[in-house]
Amino acid sequence: MTFQYRATTMATKGMVTTPHYLASQAAMTILQKGGNAIEAAIAAASTIGVVYPHMNGIGGDNFWLIYNAKTSELKAINSSGRSGENATIDFYTSQGIAKIPSRGPLAANTVPGAVAGWGQAFEYGKREMTSSMEWADLLAQSIHYASEGFPVTPSQEYWTSVNLDANDTEFRALQRFEEFSRVFLKDGAPYKAGDIMKQTDLAKTLTAIAENGADYLYNSELTEKIIADLQALGGVLTIEDFKAHRGDWVEPISVPYRDYVAYNLPPNTQGFASLSILNILNHMDFNAIEEGSAEYYHVLVEAIKHAFIDRDAFLTDPEFHDIPIDALLSKEHGALLAEKIKENFFAKELQPLDPKGDTVWFGIVDAEGNAVSFIQSIYHEFGSGIIPKGTGIVLQNRGSFFSLDETQVNALAPRKRTFHTLNPAMLLKDGKPALVYGTMGGEGQPQTQAALVTRIIDYGMSVQAAIEAPRWLYGRTWGASSNSLKIENRISKDVRVNLQNDGHELEVLADLTDIMGHAGAIFIHEETNVKYGGADPRGDGAALGY
Repeated sequence: MTFQYRATTMATKGMVTTPHYLASQAAMTILQKGGNAIEAAIAAASTIGVVYPHMNGIGGDNFWLIYNAKTSELKAINSSGRSGENATIDFYTSQGIAKIPSRGPLAANTVPGAVAGWGQAFEYGKREMTSSMEWADLLAQSIHYASEGFPVTPSQEYWTSVNLDANDTEFRALQRFEEFSRVFLKDGAPYKAGDIMKQTDLAKTLTAIAENGADYLYNSELTEKIIADLQALGGVLTIEDFKAHRGDWVEPISVPYRDYVAYNLPPNTQGFASLSILNILNHMDFNAIEEGSAEYYHVLVEAIKHAFIDRDAFLTDPEFHDIPIDALLSKEHGALLAEKIKENFFAKELQPLDPKGDTVWFGIVDAEGNAVSFIQSIYHEFGSGIIPKGTGIVLQNRGSFFSLDETQVNALAPRKRTFHTLNPAMLLKDGKPALVYGTMGGEGQPQTQAALVTRIIDYGMSVQAAIEAPRWLYGRTWGASSNSLKIENRISKDVRVNLQNDGHELEVLADLTDIMGHAGAIFIHEETNVKYGGADPRGDGAALGY
């Protein structure tokens, strides 16, 4: 029996897993009051944006996979923000800027799409699903925690401390931003784990959104307040940028995997990279590969490298470039790349991968069988570091990932969506959800998704055991000039030696490090309909069922 730190949560009706226990509780409260999976997701999303503010919030973006049990349809929402009308390469280069800053007002060059995504999903749920909840009901718990306070997690204390490095003004030193210091520091120092933190400005903002609807963020006096302060700091977004924002219903993309079909979101997300990995692995025989062996890690890492080569060549806003998704996810292409791995043909080295991507993923299944796989982010921890005065909104820095090289596929242009790491996932079997899964972690998202799928589907591990099993991350850390294969310390010495002999540059990290992301999963048994939920001990979450 595989050792587990936590038990797998089991339930017959609804199941929730999020990376923060208060968000899980918020979602479960809605389900038990008769709300559907979408309504529970909005409650969780708004709550986690308050109680996990370093990872996400209403100043960021989100993406949805929604399964409608009545119609047996899988729908998707892309509510990532576009760049501003004045966000041009010339704007930055004329100021002597060679790369978009990671922090500050010039990093906040895309509209925050999160609240619009909540609104679109809510209206769909009202039309298409059994519902008894009002919009304001779904934000009530987030308003409570913002106004009355919540206990700060060790994660928030740690990441606040990390971001006060006065010698690192490119990525850290967030105390230089006045509103950040006022909101997130107490007497100039981070809140300690267990301290009660209140966000009164954010409570007022959420209350206004609860009373006026999602559009209030994009076309109201709140919009004017955000833009006035951002422009005073030198930012580029305009009121018209906010008014023009729209989330989009998009067609999910998919590949077969064993007896299942794996679904994800299309570009501008890296969902096709996550699916490409599974498309390659679908041609590998895991009956002949021991889980946790050097061969297991080697095969998955090489599949990841091959998928990322395709991703980095094509991924951007599809309204600006053609992306050959059908060819990239074809059975023939997956088989070709799998054959290269079998022949020990190493994928070429990638450019240094982006080391960050602080995010929240969560999954929800309700009693009627509706399911949501959801992800929300402000990109780096605390996003741009900019909080427009009086709003409490931490603006994301997702637009800092744009390139200022016009020859690059992800080059900055006005009203363009950037390459997005966020991608929620779902496996369906015979047209019904079987596995709702995902993780935070930027470049690590496709990697951990592959770990979850292979461990649960191919090796029959419980969701909790699969989440807790030793993980890896191919990529780099801040300041590093090259990628390495980071592995948790529980991976045995013999496996490490064999991986090094296979040519992998290893970096051994602590067990259960949150650098590996906060994963979660819900598995639905096709015969009994029992839901099995798991949450990651690397985070602060909980899987709850009823």
